[in-house]
Amino acid sequence: MNAAPAAIAEMHRTESNAYVAARPKSLAALENGIAHFLDGVPMHWMRDWPMPFPFVVQSAKGATITDIDGNTLDDFCLGDTGSMFGHSPAPVAQAIRSQAARGLTYMLPSEDALELGRMLSNMFGLPEWQIATTATDANRFALRVARAITGREKILVFNGCYHGAVDETMVRIRNGKPVNRPGLAGEFRDLTQRTRIVEFNDLEALDAALAHGDVACVITEPVLTNSCMVLPAPGFHDGLRSITRKYGSLLLIDETHTISTGLGGYTRVHGLQPDLFVLGKPVAGGVPASVWGMTEEVAARWKKNCMEREAGYSGMGTTLSANPLQFAAMRATLSQVMTAENYARMERGAERLQKGLARAIDRLGLAWHVVRVGARVEFICAPGPLRNGAEAELAHSPDLEAAIQLALVNRGTLIAPFHNMMLVSPATTGRQIDRLIANFADIARRLVS
Repeated sequence: MNAAPAAIAEMHRTESNAYVAARPKSLAALENGIAHFLDGVPMHWMRDWPMPFPFVVQSAKGATITDIDGNTLDDFCLGDTGSMFGHSPAPVAQAIRSQAARGLTYMLPSEDALELGRMLSNMFGLPEWQIATTATDANRFALRVARAITGREKILVFNGCYHGAVDETMVRIRNGKPVNRPGLAGEFRDLTQRTRIVEFNDLEALDAALAHGDVACVITEPVLTNSCMVLPAPGFHDGLRSITRKYGSLLLIDETHTISTGLGGYTRVHGLQPDLFVLGKPVAGGVPASVWGMTEEVAARWKKNCMEREAGYSGMGTTLSANPLQFAAMRATLSQVMTAENYARMERGAERLQKGLARAIDRLGLAWHVVRVGARVEFICAPGPLRNGAEAELAHSPDLEAAIQLALVNRGTLIAPFHNMMLVSPATTGRQIDRLIANFADIARRLVS
């Protein structure tokens, strides 16, 4: 059983009307867009929420978010992982207040930085680290290092991957051939000339692609996360590590979303052995920051490259990266927020959510499924499990998902807008989880009744 197009359209219409009626202040504020912002929003993806218009936020705390009309929602989006541990964790808020009185940026290390490197190494396992502002920046810098020390120009990605706005990763497989990702703005280059692409979980294709000997680095998420989540097949990560070593390609693990897995991310929980490691979004509790680390071998090769290459600008680093506000927020996050106790609480809540959603789907006889990676849960409106990016793209149902997400908002539940992702934070209560399950079940029942 599944939802009919007419039922989806009718739900979207009625829920849109209800949304508008509940938000007169946001409507008045945004009716003609926010003055002087392009397309009426500060960032273009704010138009991508499945709502008639984005609501204006008044405040957010813990696992709730309140708009200027006084509507309070249970927040399972949590800034699409940026606030994975809840909005404004007390230790981070205190660290920000304390550092703000001592200066926000000065291009030199602070006392917090003296502890941070050790904490990163203890948490994530790699011995040497650098700080950036976004995971996109960190990935770009790490890929530059990989190319420098291998002398190779190409990278390899998996179809359906997500690595922020890194140009080389904006490729997809269409009709069996690599192409630029559809919709890229202002892109005049054929990105497939510098990037090889294969399907996730396909070790045979990976081996063939790396056998050319021209790939500097394989960059991957441990789990495909940005469009209908795809879990790794048994043995995939062992094979990935073995094949990259076989052909001398470095392995970069990007944990920006899979940090939900547990303490130290998927890498630590499952014993992965990357050459390079990137984490952004939640590492500073919501303050813009990212980290990238490397093994001793990679660090030694990079230092040798730096000594031998011509003096000049490396093309890496931004002025506001590694500022004292980042150091303070990251130190507070790693020591007091990103803890085993908090992860255990998140895991329990996410398991409760996963089972509740799956029960609702089963009771209605829907050909849908639920996937979970630690504190990250996703319902997918198609049969599963999915094996690769091509299957994930086909499983995506934009109209259906938009109707469900909008109906959830009207019932007081916010989930991620670009996919059906939900995060359970340490602040998320059992009551909020049960409310989401009940809301989801009611909406799905309406769609198929």
